Amino acid sequence: METYCTRPNCARPTNVFADLDTTTLKTVQQKFCTTCGMPQILVGRYLTTRLLGKGGFGAAFLAIDRYTPAMRQCVVKQFQPAGDLSPNQLKIAQELFEREAEVLEQLGNRHPQIPNLLAFFELSVPGKNPGKAEQFFYLVQEFIDGKNLEEELAQKGTFTQSEILEVLVEILKVLKFVHENGSIHRDIKPSNIMRDRSGKLFLLDFGAVKQVTSGAAGGQGAQSSTGIYSMGFAPPEQMAGNVVYPATDLYALGVTCITLLTGKQPSELYDAYSNTWKWHSFVSVHQRIGAVLDKMLKASASDRFASAQETLEALAQGKGNAPSPAPAPSPAPTPRAASRPQTITVPPSATSPPQATPAPLQPAKAAPIAAPSSSISTLELLSGAAFTGFEGGLLAIALLSLAGTTLVSAGFWVVLVVVLILAQMRRVIEKFDLVIIAAISFAIIVVASPLRSLPILVNFGNPIVAVLVLAGFLGLVAIAIALIFRLIYKILSMLL
Repeated sequence: METYCTRPNCARPTNVFADLDTTTLKTVQQKFCTTCGMPQILVGRYLTTRLLGKGGFGAAFLAIDRYTPAMRQCVVKQFQPAGDLSPNQLKIAQELFEREAEVLEQLGNRHPQIPNLLAFFELSVPGKNPGKAEQFFYLVQEFIDGKNLEEELAQKGTFTQSEILEVLVEILKVLKFVHENGSIHRDIKPSNIMRDRSGKLFLLDFGAVKQVTSGAAGGQGAQSSTGIYSMGFAPPEQMAGNVVYPATDLYALGVTCITLLTGKQPSELYDAYSNTWKWHSFVSVHQRIGAVLDKMLKASASDRFASAQETLEALAQGKGNAPSPAPAPSPAPTPRAASRPQTITVPPSATSPPQATPAPLQPAKAAPIAAPSSSISTLELLSGAAFTGFEGGLLAIALLSLAGTTLVSAGFWVVLVVVLILAQMRRVIEKFDLVIIAAISFAIIVVASPLRSLPILVNFGNPIVAVLVLAGFLGLVAIAIALIFRLIYKILSMLL
């Protein structure tokens, strides 16, 4: 069995123990790294098997809990701050690590889309220098087997409107629970949202969470920030180290959604000159969804939705432009909050894929969300129309050449075209698939002369060129028809 050493900078962290298997693992006392001597079974229970990733202040490892019947997998996070932090930054970083454990303990067991905390402990081990001990801090949490949304974006490309609506609704439900329980996440981004193998979305990485004190602004969730944020996703008030609100998380969720919709980084979507987001030029969405996202992205917290619940209601009822109450005034500053906070920019976090949670408590129910009427961008619509027209033309030429102008050939052609359209709508074929299929179809007609034996093609002089011209013309006609219907739809949407 292989283990992975958790000592930072271990020269050869991978260890192979031939005498260790699922049977002996339950009874063995301890195993030590063959390179640095670090214990491999943490607190006698957790055996780390591989590195999942490294983030701003720590590393995440996949581990086995040997004291469970099935030796379930879990995630072990170790506090590993960067070596260039000042004493004050180091103190803040350790507080954040401990706070993540506290929040997971408070929230994880009570919500099905937040990982459960399994353990939190400090481990003292002999150091590399004789007579000197080293101390390490660990937290153990539930393992979610899946991919985060940053990985999904890299793997499959931009999200559709319906997929973004799902992300919005599900994470807003989680944020509603988080905010109502006195916390603000402060680090919403694609890499901190995980989808497990069953399709359930989880909100991860509570290391930057801000817990609201009992005297904070009448329970509205206003609290001074310590300056922890992820560049591009944090709103102005958080980047300035000022008061943060539930609306702070809504802004970051809005940025997350437009990056997933467009496939662009926040820096590519934000126009610093006009201080506005320019994401609409990259993708077209339903007017209601666009209005909600625009309001979530307002520079001033008072111009955004005041809560996750209000955002859910706007999505359900089409109130994206309705004014929201301003956030509560900031609490009286304490001596500690008076000075400008130390800023630490959080790099991409080492979020591990955690395992599906047991069938849980249901989160607070939001108003029903109506499905959007369209999830296809203008570019996809036009490219699909061009493909359908071109491919439909090739099929018509082939069928007419073989069977002539009969009801059978006409009916078969209609069926094939409908199948092509349905395949595109269900995304069975998309993007480069369209080009490949069209190229293969054209090549078949070029090679098989009986498929291009129509008199009109023969009279043209060069049948192959005639096929290309005729199919291309039908593709242009299909684009024109699609544009007309798109325009009619836009006009009706504005009127209704």
